[in-house]
Amino acid sequence: MARLSTTDLPVDLVDLDAVLTDDERAVQDSVREVCAEHVLPHVAGWYEQGQAPVRELARVFGEHGLMGMHLEGYGCAGMSAVDYGLACLELEATDSGVRSLVSVQGSLAMFAIWRFGSEEHKQRWLPPMATGEAIGCFGLTEPDHGSDPGAMRTRARRDGGDWVLDGSKMWITNGSVADVAVVWARTEGDPDGRDTVRGFVVPTDTPGFSAPEITGKMSLRASVTSELVLDGVRLPADAVLPESRGLRSPLACLNEARYGIVWGSMGAARTAFVAARDYAVQREQFGRPVAAFQLTQAKLARMHQALATGQLLALHLGRLKDRELLRPEQVSVGKLNNVTAAIEVCRSARTVLGANGVSGDYPVMRHANNLESVLTYEGTEEMHTLVVGQALTGHQAFR
Repeated sequence: MARLSTTDLPVDLVDLDAVLTDDERAVQDSVREVCAEHVLPHVAGWYEQGQAPVRELARVFGEHGLMGMHLEGYGCAGMSAVDYGLACLELEATDSGVRSLVSVQGSLAMFAIWRFGSEEHKQRWLPPMATGEAIGCFGLTEPDHGSDPGAMRTRARRDGGDWVLDGSKMWITNGSVADVAVVWARTEGDPDGRDTVRGFVVPTDTPGFSAPEITGKMSLRASVTSELVLDGVRLPADAVLPESRGLRSPLACLNEARYGIVWGSMGAARTAFVAARDYAVQREQFGRPVAAFQLTQAKLARMHQALATGQLLALHLGRLKDRELLRPEQVSVGKLNNVTAAIEVCRSARTVLGANGVSGDYPVMRHANNLESVLTYEGTEEMHTLVVGQALTGHQAFR
């Protein structure tokens, strides 16, 4: 029997494109083309080698306006939340680590400076970060404190007119290649008399700052992940983000990144689904394509259902965000639903491919492994479950 073509087979039966504007479709198509040219031919090799050309990618993405694309001014593109979400979907359709590069740059490091920084911070850092000439990272998570950032041990103390930072951060995307780190620390001797959590802009060439790379990862291998070590890092008084006060500030940044994950995880799911569908159509067993068997069609139907509903949820949240109506607990609903759904899509897709599902010749296992990290970072599955639970019941169950 001749191999069947998958060219004309649909990926989206609910026709999501029909509810996007022409401009939104153009943004999605543009990002897909950038990824097809600069990422897809190489990403499996980067994953296998455990390294990626982050600086080169940053410049490519900067040239196409993807860095901080949802921010206004300072060389940023000023695109809509839906535009940004569609970009995240296409980026993560290639690899979660590649989307993480853009998310950490734009939604964490750049957003923190844009939202909480001084005009001097913004003028100094945002334009080169928008072009990808400068790379940023975001230091909140610590070796002993992930889901409980309020217990952070990193300290910023006043010494004359300076701040001195001591502590460490863990699992920091872009850390060892960054030019600037936004580091969150508990202050001691704050001039306004209120010791609290503040953000600091730390050039990575500052004495006492180091960022050893974390190796041996089984997930996000096409991404740079590092520890940040701050050993008596002396900063001028104006290094503090003046508008940052308390944990609400870094959590606002995390909310920006989580929104991108709501979309991005559906990109990983889409790639796994298409790989499984195409394989099932072409693979023959017992004299006919695997796709002709009822159990395989049931798997594909469920995968498509999860993908369609996840994308529609992401679009709904994006429309709310563009109207400035999106609440943090709604983002938690999106991340919780879409990442867990994407993982199940990848696991089901792997079974359709059989033994080939674990081969690097196919993208399914790479996406499945990556999503295990996505499930944990920017708030674990458990934490988002409790955020949703509190919103539904009015009772806080974190402690």
